[in-house]
Amino acid sequence: MIRLALPAGDVRSALGRLLVEAGLPLGEYARGSRAYVAASKEDGLRVRVFRERDIPIQIALGNYDLGICDVAWVEELLRRYPSEAIVPLCALGLGKRSIYVAAAAGAGEDWQEAAVVRLVSEYPGLAEAFARAARLPSYRIFTVWGAAEAYPPEDAELALVAAKDEDDISRNGLRPVHRLLESSVWLVANGRSLRSKNLGRLVQPLLSLKGASNGRPPLTLPPSLARAVGRSWDAAHRRSGDVVRLALPDGHQQRHAVAALREAGIELSGYDEETAAPRPGCKDGVEAKVIRPQDMPQQVALGNFDLAITGRDWLLDHVYRFPLSPVREAADLRAGSYSIAAVVTEELPAARLDEALKTWRAEGRPFIRVASEYVNVADHFARGRHLGRYKVVPISGASEGFVPEDAEVLIEGTETGATLAANRLKIIERLFQSTTCLIASTQEPPGKRGRLVKELTDMFRTKGG
Repeated sequence: MIRLALPAGDVRSALGRLLVEAGLPLGEYARGSRAYVAASKEDGLRVRVFRERDIPIQIALGNYDLGICDVAWVEELLRRYPSEAIVPLCALGLGKRSIYVAAAAGAGEDWQEAAVVRLVSEYPGLAEAFARAARLPSYRIFTVWGAAEAYPPEDAELALVAAKDEDDISRNGLRPVHRLLESSVWLVANGRSLRSKNLGRLVQPLLSLKGASNGRPPLTLPPSLARAVGRSWDAAHRRSGDVVRLALPDGHQQRHAVAALREAGIELSGYDEETAAPRPGCKDGVEAKVIRPQDMPQQVALGNFDLAITGRDWLLDHVYRFPLSPVREAADLRAGSYSIAAVVTEELPAARLDEALKTWRAEGRPFIRVASEYVNVADHFARGRHLGRYKVVPISGASEGFVPEDAEVLIEGTETGATLAANRLKIIERLFQSTTCLIASTQEPPGKRGRLVKELTDMFRTKGG
């Protein structure tokens, strides 16, 4: 059996056409099936669809023999775990882009004079490699789920981001400081599988494609870029005492945030159902910025934002990891409601979790694997339900494909259950109901800023009822 991991997301349609061109039996994937397990008609082939960033991990663990993903995620994994058994085989001529280190467009070279340079990125391993090569005397790396380009200059000096070209960087209000990697979609393999399995019937058609090439792209590390420290941390990062900073979500929660703002009587420019400017215009005394909902609890806890609109799921995930974190739910906005639930394969002969545990233990499973984007919720669930020996499998999306081969349980958000049904899954226990909510620091700001935070919170509370 050859196990192949394929990516979800923007590259899927182009890659699907390429696979059909190569004569591989993956028409279901090419047609964009909603199912995350693509069943091949050819015996001996198992196909699974993942988010790209999860594919190198699955290949390195040996759960899959071959995978196709952006090689930047492979470099990220190998920077952190250089001995992992993952082998880049060839570029497929798709998804060409570069990984840039960028600063705010109007900031000049001020970032080089910061006492502590803050780097924000989805690629913390690559960010670490850059910081070390650049000889930064002191730095901090903040890992985010996305939208790293929104953080400079207020919340980071540098962002490490993926972009098509320098014009793409400029459109996000940044300027490139250094190009770290030329990336594209690659075919990768598990090293042990290359030695022990005959993978040629999948590898050779892809190697023969026009545009395929080998030769792992080098990581272009910079020379020393640091200057003598000219400012203290406090001077470089002191916030205005009067301005309230509000974090707004992108993605599926955006429409709920827009509705909540509208009903609370808060007008913004550049932020509606169709548009999400990085820094929407807002009322006097308020600065708004669009970032990922997953990152908001940490940003509020660090004091970078006073208020944020996110999901209760991400707030609880943060609090389960940091129980004393200074962040709280300030208002339930009563929108975007969905269940966070424990999900299993519909073939499991169990209607409750205790019945499922008896079945798994009778089968002699040494431990229970719990997969989720909500790593800390999953861990809290496993401990609270006394699963015994368990492993939490962190993932970044396309999660329905993990059960049952790669996890016994999935902790997942579900609204209608349609995606679960399409992937032959069922809910075995509901953990909690998540809604869009306003979060704030437990430490009330002083003076005018504190009064404005209270005023805004009261406006949202009135909306939420």
